[in-house]
Amino acid sequence: QSSLTNSDIIFVKLHAPWEVLGKYAELMNVRMPFRRKIYYLHRRYKFMNRIEKQISRFRGWLPRKPMKLDKETLPDLEENDCYTAPFSQQRIHHFIIHNKDTFFNNATRSRIVHHILQRVKYEEGKNKIGLNRLLSNGSYEAAFPLHEGSYRSKNSIKTHGAENHRHLLYECWASWGVWYKYQPLDLVRRYFGEKIGLYFAWLGWYTGMLFPAAFIGLFVFLYGVTTLNHCQVSKEVCQATDIIMCPICDKYCPFMRLSDSCIYAKVTHLFDNGATVFFAVFMAVWATVFLEFWKRRRAVIAYDWDLIDWEEEEEEIRPQFEAKYSKKERMNPISGKPEPYQAFADKCSRLIVSASGIFFMICVVIAAVFGIVIYRVVTVSTFAAFKWALIRNNSQVATTGTAVCINFCIIMLLNVLYEKVALFLTNLEQPRTESEWENSFTLKMFLFQFVNLNSSTFYIAFFLGRFTGHPGAYLRLINRWRLEECHPSGCLIDLCMQMGIIMVLKQTWNNFMELGYPLIQNWWTRRKLRQEYGTQGKTSFPQWEKDYNLQPMNAYGLFDEYLEMILQFGFTTIFVAAFPLAPLLALLNNIIEIRLDAYKFVTQWRRPLASRAKDIGIWYGILEGIGILSVITNAFVIAVTSDFIPRLVYAYKYGPCAGQGEAGQKCMVGYVNASLSVFLVSDFENRSEPTSNGSEFSGSPLKYCRYRDYRDPPHSPVPYGYTLQFWHVLAARLAFIIVFEHLVFCIKHLISYLIPDLPKDLRDRMRREKYLIQEMMYEAELERLQKERKERKKNGKSYHNEWP
Repeated sequence: QSSLTNSDIIFVKLHAPWEVLGKYAELMNVRMPFRRKIYYLHRRYKFMNRIEKQISRFRGWLPRKPMKLDKETLPDLEENDCYTAPFSQQRIHHFIIHNKDTFFNNATRSRIVHHILQRVKYEEGKNKIGLNRLLSNGSYEAAFPLHEGSYRSKNSIKTHGAENHRHLLYECWASWGVWYKYQPLDLVRRYFGEKIGLYFAWLGWYTGMLFPAAFIGLFVFLYGVTTLNHCQVSKEVCQATDIIMCPICDKYCPFMRLSDSCIYAKVTHLFDNGATVFFAVFMAVWATVFLEFWKRRRAVIAYDWDLIDWEEEEEEIRPQFEAKYSKKERMNPISGKPEPYQAFADKCSRLIVSASGIFFMICVVIAAVFGIVIYRVVTVSTFAAFKWALIRNNSQVATTGTAVCINFCIIMLLNVLYEKVALFLTNLEQPRTESEWENSFTLKMFLFQFVNLNSSTFYIAFFLGRFTGHPGAYLRLINRWRLEECHPSGCLIDLCMQMGIIMVLKQTWNNFMELGYPLIQNWWTRRKLRQEYGTQGKTSFPQWEKDYNLQPMNAYGLFDEYLEMILQFGFTTIFVAAFPLAPLLALLNNIIEIRLDAYKFVTQWRRPLASRAKDIGIWYGILEGIGILSVITNAFVIAVTSDFIPRLVYAYKYGPCAGQGEAGQKCMVGYVNASLSVFLVSDFENRSEPTSNGSEFSGSPLKYCRYRDYRDPPHSPVPYGYTLQFWHVLAARLAFIIVFEHLVFCIKHLISYLIPDLPKDLRDRMRREKYLIQEMMYEAELERLQKERKERKKNGKSYHNEWP
């Protein structure tokens, strides 16, 4: 049928009759329901029965669970409560068939039709096979399954019911009014297929697991707020009006009182307090528990959705691979047919070139970070000489804030470049199948995006202020720019700003692009149609015309959705010791993200092809890698970036309680003075000497200023040499890193060992199901033979040696 809006476009609607569906369902081993499940209850002791009765009576007093969906609105998805077996036309009488038109659901129908189209030969020739080739050479513009109708209705779903599954999904899943309810995953799977259903199951599980992490993170933050007035270190900083700090940049930066950084010291305490170490350990354990319990949750879903015994069928070779290596063939050991073959030397050379490309792009990111470092170094002096007092007095915070915003812009620009480079390198490798191509592309894009997003954060966490030297002997970039120093209250405030700004901006931008772009595109299409045909004309369009005007799903499928969440998981775990509110921000974003994605799939995108999958694929391995990296980075953040170890060393070794085995607030008296070294102002280099002489503080030029380090005074035998306290702190930091990592890794491995991948009740159900299926198949076959025997007797035919 010709398009109503464009006569050049012709729609071809394909329908598979029952005979075709049955034939290909048997060939594809599609599992269909054949008998209702009989649940086996374990024998319970009387004591346990009594306890369960009391618990159920107590539950009766409580209000109904508000997060559960109303069962009356959801259809009875009977296949979830039935035993299933591979469909067979010879044993069709075994299967539960109420209506042949609805026996195969729409997702299964579209999968069977797509399977047929992928294997149809359209011309004479070796490679003239399949729908994908026709799409790639421009014969067809698009191919998609149709939505089941409109997602809106004039009638209320409560009074008139849902008009179709799309309308039901919109009301109970994609609507903002149900943001607090569980997802109808069985319905999502029925409409979109198992692969998309698994994504939303994982996203929902991740969001649910963020609740305890967000609660503990908020508790750590609130603990910092409540103990702020009792923190001895921030008190000393705020009262240190007589301690004059050395300038933090060359010439234009003035001397400053330590008490001027009072606010920053208090803000630092909110994130760097006694509960931080506990939270870092908790989050490392949380990441392991999340992954282990996801395995169990995935196993339950795989059982309910009949994915346990499903194996991915032998994939077709990519057309690009076939075209490149068609001259050299080798026998496939599985199919026994000749197929194109890539030589080992060719494969290795392509992988080496691809790896070199990845390394080069990572170097580009490091160069961008280096550029931001130079920007920070130069602008500190610029802001220090600024006319506005607000910026002049807060030059370091202004530098950090603008640097983070510029860094975010660079991140977004490089992301566009990375996609093209990853695509080029993956095609250069010439992967054999689509899944190999997808895994290779995914790994490259994740590496690029991860390095791009986190490189500047790693710099601030582990390099900022570590290699600056000391007054009179500063280390410089290209022997010109003095390296940036930490704020007098520490470097953690910079890391917190970096984490907070990047996380909020990134999530806001992603949500806008995910929903805003298709909304604007679809609005513009509707506007053009409204101008041409009016509001009545558009409503009379057939469903295929309406779906064609929607946006197609991303070329890489669920890749963008997964990548966004995995990068967020990295932010939530890797530097969580420096920013305990990260899980809370992630939780709030994900509550919105689930409904945004649902709204996008139901209303803004064409219906994607239903495909099967057993798990989230390569992403699980990436999550495990992030979990391991998070332990290492959090150990270094606590040991190197925060002041936790120097305070601990002072409390036990140098403070008023030294040798008494105590570490309370009274033991921290004098810590600030002990952590600052003395510098003789006359020892400044010419290019570092400040323009002011500090006479505004005491009426006469300053002779001495202080800086953060553990060094000897200028009149000691070895001026500005490291003190014994420096070596004690360094040894304690290294010891803490080793102990923390070994302890957390032991806990992680213990948890992963103790939590089985398959729940015990599920294992028992699977074994019992296997037993019952054999019994049922035997009984059904017996009934059939007995019926045949009776019919033969009625017809007067008898056979000797019949069984039974």
